[in-house]
Amino acid sequence: MKYSKQEVLQYVQEEDVKFIRLAFCNVFGKQKNISIMPDELPRAFSYGIAIDGSAIAGFGDEAESDLLLHPEPDTLMVLPWRPEHGRVVRMFCSISHPDGSPFVCDTRSLLKKAISDAESAGISFAFGPEMEFYLFQLDAEGQPTKTPYDNAGYMDIAPEDKCENVRREICLLLEQMGIYPESSHHEEGPGQNEIDFRYSDPLTAADNTLTFQAVVKTVAERNGLYADFSPKPLRHQPGNGFHINISVKGGNCEDPLSHMIAGILAHISELTVFLNPTVASYERFGGPKAPEYISWSNQNRSQLIRVPAAVDAYRRAELRSPDPTTNPYLAFALLIYAGLDGIQQKLPLPAPTDLNLFTASADILAGLQRLPLTLREAATLAANSSFVSQYLPKTIVQTYYNQR
Repeated sequence: MKYSKQEVLQYVQEEDVKFIRLAFCNVFGKQKNISIMPDELPRAFSYGIAIDGSAIAGFGDEAESDLLLHPEPDTLMVLPWRPEHGRVVRMFCSISHPDGSPFVCDTRSLLKKAISDAESAGISFAFGPEMEFYLFQLDAEGQPTKTPYDNAGYMDIAPEDKCENVRREICLLLEQMGIYPESSHHEEGPGQNEIDFRYSDPLTAADNTLTFQAVVKTVAERNGLYADFSPKPLRHQPGNGFHINISVKGGNCEDPLSHMIAGILAHISELTVFLNPTVASYERFGGPKAPEYISWSNQNRSQLIRVPAAVDAYRRAELRSPDPTTNPYLAFALLIYAGLDGIQQKLPLPAPTDLNLFTASADILAGLQRLPLTLREAATLAANSSFVSQYLPKTIVQTYYNQR
């Protein structure tokens, strides 16, 4: 349900809400929040709530540190794991300077602009995220170990799959929050899981991605476990992917999906640091089901982009290189702009690479362009990219470059 400001104020009063969490994320996509009491909510809507931006990664230094959070009422969501009496709710926020000007490192607002730019061109996108994570046991002090919760494999069932009840609890909590998982199952790695979501508009999909990670971590802790979303938690096991399914409509062309894919393929190298922002991200490439080359094919899970078997409204492209450490707002915004570029320029789609690239010969692989091999290489490509500089402020690009 989408609420107005007045409806939120009424809801908070009638439903015994005692804490309102104002949520946002840093430039790397790590969720942050500040809690306010109900009496402060009218002020939050009218003027914003101040935070110290210099303490947030990528938000700047102490010279101009004051920033204001502005809650968006249509994102109101109850946190069902908190008490029913004295409820806790959460709203995502936009961020501004004290003079009211938008804060350029607010990546949620960057995604809003990308959506608006696409709509102005008569094009709409939809996203369906698939995110993998491991469940690890805790030690006697409650600290995470590298001992998986089970030793089950792909789509195994109980009793081998010990994660089944944890996934069930996650899915039921998400449903209570108005987020509807499409499917869930055990993945290939020991203790590894995947939960997929229905398609939604880009902003809702990004909001739900942040919410999903928070719910998974909360449920895991309640079960005495640790949820690990890092790209390569176990050296000799599959990494965690964040597969992004994208569909597109409009653009006054016969096949916008093909042009969209061509645009993403054309720009993927310079976007990779934002999709794979850690050193460990590049240890995942080339491993089980993790791409290493810039290619596409139908149904083929060894490719960077695969087009699953589907018809008409269900046609989509699945980008398989991102991992869960990405900032979903930044990732979706850049993918929209790359797809938009392909559609507007009517870029031709290269021939498909209908081979299993995990078993292909060295001669075949030598003829394919590779994704960046290291964080340093990916950061350098982004820093020198005229395409990236069109859409991202220098502050964000420099912050990612400094991570190399």
